[in-house]
Amino acid sequence: MENKVSPAKSGVLFGVLFGVIMVLEFIIMYVIGMRSLINTSAGIIVNIANYLILPILFIYIGCTNYKKNINNGFISLVESLKTGISITFIAALIYAIFSVIFNFIFPDFMDEMLAITKDTILAKNPNITTEQLETGIAMTKKFMSPYIVIPSTLAMYSFFGLIYSLIVGAIVKNENPQSL
Repeated sequence: MENKVSPAKSGVLFGVLFGVIMVLEFIIMYVIGMRSLINTSAGIIVNIANYLILPILFIYIGCTNYKKNINNGFISLVESLKTGISITFIAALIYAIFSVIFNFIFPDFMDEMLAITKDTILAKNPNITTEQLETGIAMTKKFMSPYIVIPSTLAMYSFFGLIYSLIVGAIVKNENPQSL
């Protein structure tokens, strides 16, 4: 009986790399100034990179690595799913924990984000009442809580990982004829 290596072995390395890249992007955006990037092409590019390009890229690299270097040229759709979801889950965990720690270290960042949210709400709806504005800000503040940020980030990236892994898995899969 052959000893099978878990697809997560490839997922851990690329998940950590993806998570570190997202953390570095966050730090760079913070240093540049978040307010200056809102509603700009740079902000849009970072969002597209974090939610589309980077996850697909790292899932593809992770699945290809598993296929070529770990599993003798074979990968099933299930193994692609395991690899991709582990990559996005680990990256999301690193990013979510970093953002919570960052908010504790720099509490003024949360105030700045709330001010940006307030300005955005007022720009989109200048006739909003003070009560509606305060309700919107209170809801935003609740969603910035670590009890919401961590699980929602993990769930969102895991969902994207599932979808992207299905796509990548359909492209890179090469079933082992002996396992069929």
